[in-house]
Amino acid sequence: MTIERRELACTGVELTSLVLGCAPLGGLFAPVRAEDAAATLDAAWDAGIRAFDTAPHYGVGLAEERLGAALRSWPRSEVVVSSKVGRLLVPTDEDVDGAEGFFATPRRRRVRDYSRDGVRRSVEQSCERLGVDHLDIALVHDPDDHFDVARDEAIPALAELRGEGIVKAVGVGMNQTAMLERFVAETDIDCVLVAGRYSLLDASAAAVLFPACTARGVAVLAAGVFNSGILADPRPGATFDYVPASEPLVERAIAIRAICERRGVAIAAAALHYVLAHPAVSAVVVGARSAAEVTENARHLATPLPWDLFDELAAEGLLAAPVAGGPR
Repeated sequence: MTIERRELACTGVELTSLVLGCAPLGGLFAPVRAEDAAATLDAAWDAGIRAFDTAPHYGVGLAEERLGAALRSWPRSEVVVSSKVGRLLVPTDEDVDGAEGFFATPRRRRVRDYSRDGVRRSVEQSCERLGVDHLDIALVHDPDDHFDVARDEAIPALAELRGEGIVKAVGVGMNQTAMLERFVAETDIDCVLVAGRYSLLDASAAAVLFPACTARGVAVLAAGVFNSGILADPRPGATFDYVPASEPLVERAIAIRAICERRGVAIAAAALHYVLAHPAVSAVVVGARSAAEVTENARHLATPLPWDLFDELAAEGLLAAPVAGGPR
C-alpha cells in the first residue's frame, strides 16, 4: 500500500491516505525546535503526504504557525489543510509552559467557545496563522461537555462558512464514539475524526459509528492508530490513551508484536494497514515530531503485509475485531 489520493465523500476534497497530525509540532509532551518542525514538514512533503491536520489547541497556535510557514513554499491547490474550532486563543502574561501538555509555546491561553460567533472568529484566526484563505476541513474539536451548543451553533456556523467557500468540509473530531454517533445522526456533517477508537487494540468505532457513517455518506478520518504509543513500542510503561497502559494491555500488545515480528512485519506497519483496510476509513492521521518518524511511517505504509497475519492474530484472540476489507 502506498500513499494515495482518496476523495472525502461528497465534498470535492481529495486527501492522501496518510495525513500528518501536527500536534507534536506544537510541543506536545516536549518542546520541538522550529528547525526540527520544518524538517518534519519537509519530510512529509517529500514522502508524498499532501494532507495536514492541526488545531488552535496544538501549542496554542504554534502548530498552525509552523504549518503555515511550510505552506508558503507549497502549491496551495495540492494541499489539504484541516483545522478545528472550539478553543479561541487570547494573549496572556501567565507562564503557560506545559499547559495541557504543550511546551515552549507562545504566551496564549485557550478559551472554550462553540458559539456561532466564536466559531467564525476561530476559523478567521486559524486562516491568519496558517496564511490561507480557506480551510479544506474544519472540525468541531472535543465538544464532549458542549454537545448542545456544538450541534445548534458550531456546526451551523461551519455550514455557513462552507456555503461561503471559506470551509470545504465540515466535521467533528473526538476521542469517543457515542457522541460522534449523535452528531452523525442529528447534524449535516461531511466527516468525523475519531481518535483511538479503531485500532488493533480497540475497534469500538466499527460497531455503530462506522456503519452509521457509511449509511449517511460521512467520511471517517482515523487518528490515534497507535493508541498514543503502545502499538508503536509495546513495553511496560507504554501509554494507552495518553496514560500508562494496564498490564493486560501491555501483554497483549507485546504478544501482537511477537507474531508480527515472526512474520517479518513491524507492529506499527500492521497497525496502519489494519485501520486503512476498513472500507469506512478514508485516511489515517498520524503525528510525528521528527523527519525520521515521518519517513518511518511512510515506509510502514509501503510495506506489503502477509494479509493472513490478521487471521493469525484473530485466532490467538489478540485482535480487537477481524480485519475489515482487505489491502487497498
